[in-house]
Amino acid sequence: NHGFGQRFFQHVLKSWGVINVAGPSYAQCRGPRDAGFTLTYGSGLGSPEPTDIKNTECLVLIGSHLGENMHNSQVQEFAQAVERKVPIIVVDPRFSVAASKARYWLPIIPGTDLALLLAWMNLLVTEGRYDKAFVDQYGHGFDKFAAEIKQYTVEWAAGETGLAPELIRAAALEFAGRRPATIIHPGRRVNWHGDDTQRSRAIALLSGLMGNWGRKGGLFLASGLKVPAYPLPPYPKSSKPKADGSDGARYPFADEGITTSIRDATLTEKPYPIKGWFVYSTNLLQALPNREETLKAFDKLDLLVVCETIPSETAAYADVILPESIFLERYDELLTGYGRVGWAALRQPVVASPHEQKPGWWIAKQLAEKLGIGACMPFKDMEEYLKTRVQNAGLSWETLKKDGVIMGTPKPITVEEGLALEFDTPSKKVEFWSDQIAKAGFDPVPKYTRHERGPKGYYCLITGRCPVHTFSRTQSNPLLRDLVVENQVWVNITTATKEGLKNGQYVRLKNQDGVVSNRVQVKATNRIRPGCVYITHGFGSTNKMLKSAYLRGASAAGLLTRYKTDPLMGGTSIHSNQVTFVREA
Repeated sequence: NHGFGQRFFQHVLKSWGVINVAGPSYAQCRGPRDAGFTLTYGSGLGSPEPTDIKNTECLVLIGSHLGENMHNSQVQEFAQAVERKVPIIVVDPRFSVAASKARYWLPIIPGTDLALLLAWMNLLVTEGRYDKAFVDQYGHGFDKFAAEIKQYTVEWAAGETGLAPELIRAAALEFAGRRPATIIHPGRRVNWHGDDTQRSRAIALLSGLMGNWGRKGGLFLASGLKVPAYPLPPYPKSSKPKADGSDGARYPFADEGITTSIRDATLTEKPYPIKGWFVYSTNLLQALPNREETLKAFDKLDLLVVCETIPSETAAYADVILPESIFLERYDELLTGYGRVGWAALRQPVVASPHEQKPGWWIAKQLAEKLGIGACMPFKDMEEYLKTRVQNAGLSWETLKKDGVIMGTPKPITVEEGLALEFDTPSKKVEFWSDQIAKAGFDPVPKYTRHERGPKGYYCLITGRCPVHTFSRTQSNPLLRDLVVENQVWVNITTATKEGLKNGQYVRLKNQDGVVSNRVQVKATNRIRPGCVYITHGFGSTNKMLKSAYLRGASAAGLLTRYKTDPLMGGTSIHSNQVTFVREA
């Protein structure tokens, strides 16, 4: 599933006995980041990330393309930071929109980010440029951590990352000199090379050296608004083991279901055969690595049910399609959010659904009745359900319907506002050295291992988001399609000259396993370093029902035949493939 509209489908299926649930938003997006910060501070970051860009004095973006993706609130604050002339440091092989606003652009070799982070931390510790008071009061295992990172010098990192040592040092002095009002942005779609929990933990540790946890201009501790749950019956207990990887047996620090674990279980029939998938609002053929494995899993199923608003590629393979109303036509579960102030937001219909589309809650309620478990949804309609929840929280249902949102009571979210710091780790401190990671058989402090590079004539494929489109869902929307009809492949001008490619020329991309993409236009540019190429995600649809998006551009997911799995929490890499060019006749 993807998105909070899945709430009642998940509830009905769990009431029926389903125990395996997963969404690409975890293992294919933010999961390594959440695990890395939880292992360091004892809590994750939530969504959106609690970055106090509004008050920061320095912003470091490592592969985060603010302005090309991310939440609107962060993009707005980013624009305001640019206006305030806040120093911005961008680590990215590509000169992104964010990099164009930066004081320092570090065009790093893909896959070497951990080397840079370790060198930065060693520099700060060796020269005493870290927040010693924060570390002395809240740090656990700092001396062992300092000894472990001593080998990672700036000069060594320069050789690994392709960056000048002077640039590495200048950037470090910039953000260290402005602590604690410095943000090392945690990122979001962080599953790059298979060691992503440790890389995210390195970002968390660098933040710890800045002393910016719970500080103004750093990472605030988000405030929420509590709304009691509707009194629903409990789920039946199952004697079966989980197949979704969330039980910690295979990945010790996974705390959510993993899509590829469900796929693996379907293919291997271990720990038991899986006969059906229910897919809500996620295009698995674009979201998961290795398209062929997903198609083989589809073939093994007795039943594939897809609830969607558009004819996605995954929907084209479904036995049953449940056509849901779009978000302007339906009620959804109450959305309670975290931020500087907690809030509750109401999604309610403003226009009627056309044809036979129905809201998700209505479809789920009908399914419950058909399955003989109608008692699991003991309310007449969503108004009754939502009104009960809101009123039980002591809030006004009429106000929420009128305004669409209710804001909570402001609470301290930074030390400067009176917040007392607490850490839910085994040591009850910030874990610079992690005993629980060591106990699980992994490195207690992140270590750098060089990732394999591609054969001669091949280039590392990196991907990102198109700011106009939502994943692979809006390429057939006529208004958005007219803005960006297809993606392009960014190629360094030197590479293009060597390969005999011209700007605007159409080529196909072929990966190291011989998989060839749809045709895609070359963007020859100095805005990407040699040795890698870049395309945006979500294009190249293979479903003919998406007439205007069919075969337009190259599918990034289609080229991801190889992937590595993060051993700590099960995330799958998306930058592990190499491509070369096949010229159009």
